[in-house]
Amino acid sequence: MVTAGTYGKEHFFRGDSRLQFLQDLLLESLEAYAWKPHAWACFSNHYHFLAMAPEEVELKRMLQGLHSKLAIAANKWDETPARKVMYQYWDRCITHDTSYYARLNYVMHNPVKHGLVEDAMDYRYCSARWFRRNNGSSFRRRVASYGYERVQEVDEF
Repeated sequence: MVTAGTYGKEHFFRGDSRLQFLQDLLLESLEAYAWKPHAWACFSNHYHFLAMAPEEVELKRMLQGLHSKLAIAANKWDETPARKVMYQYWDRCITHDTSYYARLNYVMHNPVKHGLVEDAMDYRYCSARWFRRNNGSSFRRRVASYGYERVQEVDEF
């Protein structure tokens, strides 16, 4: 699981087109490095993703490339060359089923946690709809049964 935030918690990715750009670039980066996404949520000042790592993990390299492209785009949009955009990231290797299911549920419901929507299915920049389309009802119920309210992740944005 990875969480990354913007410098100074600034809302560099506010608005539909910027959020769509962030989500598309995140998913493209995961694919380019052979990570298999399980859940994601993108916001104006941070993002989360939960993914299965490939055998040769190049997380730092992947995120450096992603963050560089995000910074270049945000600085171009705002006409602020060389401004620092991304701050840092936190990663956690999930080793237990209980932690995995709770965090999977947590990432998908993060837009609800942040008060952006009442139902995660209504937030276009997270994996809730994708998860529903690509997983059977029994698996979805299993994931939903793991409470995400007590998950302790860096998420003070």
